[in-house]
Amino acid sequence: MVTKIHPTAIVSDKAIIGKNVTIGPFSIIEDDVQIGDDCEIRSSVVIGNGARIGNNVKIFAGAVISTEPQDMKFDGEQTFTIIGDNTIIREFATINRGTKETGKTQIGCHCLIMAYCHIAHDCIIGDNVIMSNVVQIAGHVVVEDWVILGGVAKIHQFCKVGRHSMVGADVKIVKDVAPYTLVDRKPAQVEGINKIGLRRRGFEAETINEIELFYDTLLFSGLNNSDGIAKFLQKGETCPEVSYCIDFIKNSVRGIHR
Repeated sequence: MVTKIHPTAIVSDKAIIGKNVTIGPFSIIEDDVQIGDDCEIRSSVVIGNGARIGNNVKIFAGAVISTEPQDMKFDGEQTFTIIGDNTIIREFATINRGTKETGKTQIGCHCLIMAYCHIAHDCIIGDNVIMSNVVQIAGHVVVEDWVILGGVAKIHQFCKVGRHSMVGADVKIVKDVAPYTLVDRKPAQVEGINKIGLRRRGFEAETINEIELFYDTLLFSGLNNSDGIAKFLQKGETCPEVSYCIDFIKNSVRGIHR
C-alpha cells in the first residue's frame, strides 16, 4: 500500500517517510524526522526534529513528539527521540527529545503510552512498558522492561524503575523501584512483589517464590539493605533473577523504596 498524507497535513519534504504510512489532517512533520513503515499518525500530531520512529507505530490525535526539552540548560543542540517498533502513543501524550547530557530520549518496542502522559528529556523507557493515563516522568528517568505504571503516577528525575515492577495509581516515586516489586500508597512503599504479573509472563513458581523470599528478607525482617542481602545470601546460590535484584539495589544511587 502507498503512503497517504492528508492534504491539510504539513510534512517537510526533507523528512524520511516509510512505506504504507498514514498521516492525518493538520499533523505537522518537521525536517529532521524519520518514520518507519506501516505507521499511523492521526490528526493534529506534531513530530519535531530529531524524531526517529520505528515500524508499525501508532500515534493518536494531539500527541507532541520530539519537541525541545523543558530544561534551562538546553541550547538548541541536535538531539533525538527514538521510538521503537509497535509502540502505541495515545492522545495528547508529550515526549521531549534529549539534551547534550545523553543526546536522546528513547522509548522501547511494544510500549503503550496512554493519554496525557509526559516523558521528559533523556529518559530511557524499555520494551513492553505500559503507562496508564496522565503518568508524569521527569528527566533522566530509566524505566526497565515490562514495567506497569498506574494512572497519574509521578516519577522524580534520575529515578530508576526496575524490570517487571508495578507502580500503583497516583503514587509519587522519589527513589528507585526495585525489580519485580509492587509499589503503592502515599508515601510510596513496597507492598510485596508483582506476583500476578510474573505469573502472566510465564515465570516459574520456583523463581517467583525465591524472589518473594528475597524481598521478605530484605524489606520485611527489620534489616537494612546490606544486612538483608547478606542474610539472604547465607542460604547459598540463588537464581539469576534475584542476582539481578541484588546488583540493582547495590548500584542504586538514590536508594530504593522499601
